[in-house]
Amino acid sequence: MQYDRLGFPIPAEFDPPIEQDGLDRPPRPQQARDRRPRSGKRLFLGLIAGLVIVPLLAAPAVLPAVREGVIEWSLQRAIAHEGRGNCGWAAKDITRAVDWLGESSQDPSRKSRLLCWRAMLRIEDSSPDLGLADADQAALSDPTAIQPHRVRALALCVLGNFDQALQAAQMAVGLAGDGDPAALNHRAYIRALAGRDLPAALDDINRALAGSDAGSPEFLDTRGFILHLLGRQQEALDDLNIAIDTTQEDRRQLLLLAGHVDDDEFAYRLRATDHGLAVMLQHRGLACQALGLDAQARQDFTVAKNKGFNPSRGVW
Repeated sequence: MQYDRLGFPIPAEFDPPIEQDGLDRPPRPQQARDRRPRSGKRLFLGLIAGLVIVPLLAAPAVLPAVREGVIEWSLQRAIAHEGRGNCGWAAKDITRAVDWLGESSQDPSRKSRLLCWRAMLRIEDSSPDLGLADADQAALSDPTAIQPHRVRALALCVLGNFDQALQAAQMAVGLAGDGDPAALNHRAYIRALAGRDLPAALDDINRALAGSDAGSPEFLDTRGFILHLLGRQQEALDDLNIAIDTTQEDRRQLLLLAGHVDDDEFAYRLRATDHGLAVMLQHRGLACQALGLDAQARQDFTVAKNKGFNPSRGVW
């Protein structure tokens, strides 16, 4: 048994104080650290585990959800920006989505669709060369997809390369099947834009109309434009009047949804409808001009321009 300097016994679990010059001295720093409570150290290690180790272990399960969340948020932002005419910003949103989708995506068709969307945005943002590059990349991502070749054809038309545009339209028909109405309508319209093979273009659109809803305003617009180019102005006017009336009625129905649906979705849909209507009005203006209906032609051209008709940006 040990005793302190006053004669009291020292319990075994205590160290005796160090005496120097007859004074009690505090323990050395190392001894003080040794006798500190260990709860703080445990708390620190727990925080490390919670902030570093646990997330690392959970990453394989959490990362896909995070990735999908960023992609969906980016697509919603793209819709919002495009609906308000901010095509450059919308393209950046799609870029973010494509980046998060990654090179190792298990869904190449999804990546291809996003690239086609960005291509159309870039064409409208006066960058048809970048749009063409996106369409090429989309075709590489999903070799069986049809849409990349349709977008390529449009970009090539804007760039003035009609030979390759017609080849791309032909490729789209080959992939879709010779009787596919949408592919036939697309090839017919590219032929019309190029001003080539117009009798074959008319055959394409007649087959498309026979194989789908005969009242499709987009298809009737294509046929009306081709008939105008063939010099059959009254027939062209008849088709274009129906196409415009149908689209205007669709627009009126869409306007009824204002305030009852998401504002971004509404703006996006309205803008797309107005662009389609702009093209139809431009085509009718051409037919009216050829028929000597100059006042109606001027009105149609003015409204078409106000609604976004612009061949240099792919709206034609």
